Amino acid sequence: MRRDGVDGEAAAAWSLVVPLKPLVRAKSRLSRAAGEEFRPRLALAFALDTVAAALACEDVQDVVVVTDDQPAGERLAALGAHIVPDTPARGLNAALAHGASEVRARRPGASVAALNADLPALRPAELARVLHSASLFPRAFLADAADIGTTLLTATSGVELAPAFGGASRARHLASGAREITLPDVPSVRRDVDTGEDLRTALALGVGPHTALQAPALPPQVRASGA
Repeated sequence: MRRDGVDGEAAAAWSLVVPLKPLVRAKSRLSRAAGEEFRPRLALAFALDTVAAALACEDVQDVVVVTDDQPAGERLAALGAHIVPDTPARGLNAALAHGASEVRARRPGASVAALNADLPALRPAELARVLHSASLFPRAFLADAADIGTTLLTATSGVELAPAFGGASRARHLASGAREITLPDVPSVRRDVDTGEDLRTALALGVGPHTALQAPALPPQVRASGA
């Protein structure tokens, strides 16, 4: 979480909004690689590792998780996240906009970032680098490892988040005027997990403890490059 600087002033204070589908529907593309029964456990593990790493980032003030999954919400709240129900119930981008509104209802001047819930290898230091770069622009985003989607979208104080996640969201965020962050050496912030190959790559990067706990139960072909 945010720490005070040596000059006594607070460091940058981002509020992160993390969306999480009900686990029965989350990460459906992983069913083929991990099995339908195991998939919800992986989705929860990814979210727990993502939120734990985000909360450990020195530039993060707080994390809001938008979810209607009560058991998952309880686990994430135990880490320190603030849980907000998906009141709009109109899909991913509506949930993110709702979470951002909830943040600014409590902290009107907050800088807000939307972060994917499936970043099990997320490193707090790499996230801090990305957020520092994002703070230089009204809106900014980080593309996923495939350079097609988006893993992080930011809006500084007073600027609307205007999320356009899903599918080829990199192009949509570029078209919306958001600045693309092109930092090298931040693979953990770009490595979202949708497929078995994505998971192998994340395992090779080094996942957080919750995903690592699940890794031994993965099929050998999925964990071959990692655990």
